Amino acid sequence: MAASGGDYPPFELGKPRFDQSTFHGRLRHFLDIVDPRTLFVTESNLKAAVQLLEDYKHGASPTGVTDQQLWEAQKIRQAVLHPDTNEKIWMPFRMSGYIPFGTPIVVGLLLPQQTLATTVFWQWLNQSHNACVNYANRNATKPTPMSKFILGYIGAVTSAVSIAVGLNVFIKKANRFNPATRSLIQRFVPFPAVATANVCNVVLMRHSELEEGISVLDVDGNVIGSSRIAARHALMETAMTRIVLPIPILVLPPVIMSVLEKTWILKAFPRLVLPFHSLVCLAAFGFALPVAISLFPQMSEIETSKLEPEIKTATSDKSVFYNKGL
Repeated sequence: MAASGGDYPPFELGKPRFDQSTFHGRLRHFLDIVDPRTLFVTESNLKAAVQLLEDYKHGASPTGVTDQQLWEAQKIRQAVLHPDTNEKIWMPFRMSGYIPFGTPIVVGLLLPQQTLATTVFWQWLNQSHNACVNYANRNATKPTPMSKFILGYIGAVTSAVSIAVGLNVFIKKANRFNPATRSLIQRFVPFPAVATANVCNVVLMRHSELEEGISVLDVDGNVIGSSRIAARHALMETAMTRIVLPIPILVLPPVIMSVLEKTWILKAFPRLVLPFHSLVCLAAFGFALPVAISLFPQMSEIETSKLEPEIKTATSDKSVFYNKGL
C-alpha cells in the first residue's frame, strides 16, 4: 500500500491519473504525456521507475513509497518505453518530443516568401516527421506490414505537396491580389495542405481497421468482438483531431506575426522577426497539441444498438468501449 501523495489520487497501475470522462481530465492527462521534461530522464532514473512499478505489481513496494512517486514512475515509463514492445522510443519521435522537435518544422512551413523548392521541402519534412511519430507510437500487438506505413507516408507527402504547390501557383497567378495581400494569403497555404495530408495519413495507415474491425470491450475490459462500425467511428474521431490540431498551429501564427511585424521593435530590428516567429509557433504548438488530442476520450463509448448484430447478441450492455487511438 502506497503512502499518501498530497493531491495525487490512490495509484492504479496502468490506469490514467485523471478522469477521462471530462475534457479537463483528458487535457491534464495529455499534458502529462506531452511534458517535454521527460525527454531528460536519465537511464538510471528510467530503470528505477520501471523497477518501482515492477515491485508494486508484485506487492513488494519499498516502505514509505508515495502515490506521487508511483504516478511519476508510471509517467516516466509511458513517456520513454513503447507499451507493447517495452523498447525505448527514439527521443524525436516520442509524444513528449513532438512539440520541441516539431516546432522548427512549423516555423519553416510558415516562413514568408516561400519558393517552390522550400514549399516542397518543408511539407516533405513535416509529413516525414509525422510518419516517424506514428510508426514509433504504433499499436504493436499485431504485426503490421511495413508496406502499410510506406503507403500512408507516400500518400501524405503527395497530398501535402500537391495541395501546397497548387495553392501557391494559384495565388501567384491571381492578378486581383496586390503583393501585400498575396504575401499574407500565402502564409495560410500550409493549413489546408497539412490538414488534408493528416487525414490522408490516418485513412491510409489504418485502412485495415475498416476491413477487419477493431475490438470492442465491456465495462470490465473484456473483449466482446470486432466491429467495423466502431472502427469507422474511431477513424472519424482521429481524423477530426488531425484537422483541428493544425488550426492554432498554422493559422494563429500568421495572424499574430502580421500584427507584430508592424510594431516599432520589429521594424527597427528586423533580425528579431525569426526569433519572435519561432516563439509564437512554439506557444501555438504547445497549446494546440494537448487540446486537440483531448477532444475525444482515448477509450471511446458507443451504444451497442448502433453496432453489428453479432455484437448486440454477445452482450446485454447498453454501450461498449473501443480504443480510438491517437
